[in-house]
Amino acid sequence: MRLDATDAEAIVWSHIRNRLLNGFKFRRQVPIGPYIADFVCQERKLVVELDGFQHAESSHDLVRDQYLNTLGYRVLRFWNQDVYSSLHDVLRHLVEVLEGRA
Repeated sequence: MRLDATDAEAIVWSHIRNRLLNGFKFRRQVPIGPYIADFVCQERKLVVELDGFQHAESSHDLVRDQYLNTLGYRVLRFWNQDVYSSLHDVLRHLVEVLEGRA
């Protein structure tokens, strides 16, 4: 587990903590098996990952996502750059998924 959140994680966390995002409860830095998820909404079995470009085409991420899927989690990945440039769109998409509209 990382002690310090990335800038993108801190930004997203400030919008989803304490049920700020349409009442959905999120936890951060959640251990699931051998992995640590950035954010998890247990109620919806949703994992949210924020990635830098070092994760582009990462085979490790594919294996991780498959593992989480076998446990019943859906994994959403957003680029850090999208958080910085289009936070509203990231949060809107997240709400759509949480509410079953995407």
